[in-house]
Amino acid sequence: MKKSILFATVVIAFFSTMSACAPKNTEQDIRKANDQFYAALNAMFTGDLEPLNTIWAHDDAITNMGPFGSCLVGWDAVRAEFKKEADMKLGGKVICENLHIYAGENMGYSVCVEVGENMTAEGKPVRVSHRATNIFELKNGHWKMIHHHTDLSPQLEEAVEVKIK
Repeated sequence: MKKSILFATVVIAFFSTMSACAPKNTEQDIRKANDQFYAALNAMFTGDLEPLNTIWAHDDAITNMGPFGSCLVGWDAVRAEFKKEADMKLGGKVICENLHIYAGENMGYSVCVEVGENMTAEGKPVRVSHRATNIFELKNGHWKMIHHHTDLSPQLEEAVEVKIK
């Protein structure tokens, strides 16, 4: 009996130590990555792409289904679309409201409503409100975005005269 108790104590101590040493992937990590994405998105509205380049994974399997309706696959296609959108300099700001987060061991996601406004070519504000899903993967110790999906945005399409694909 004493050997069984000693063995159980050693096993519990071992696994407690191992779990204490393991990296913790928490809801706060996904929240931070999600916040970085929205800061990067707002920087893109001014023409600055560097923050988006930092938060996104640069893999062939990433996907982006943004407000203009196309499904982009792979970093090259996603980066090209971001460059096109950055060149529009839509201005304004979008924030994430009604946030829900799920954090797994190596993947996590956020679901929210993107609200705010951008500007037309004439400088008139355009209100936006989209449901959005953002998926993140832990890569080399950093949470990287691997998928972004929003509702279509007829108001942005009209404002920038882009056809929804």
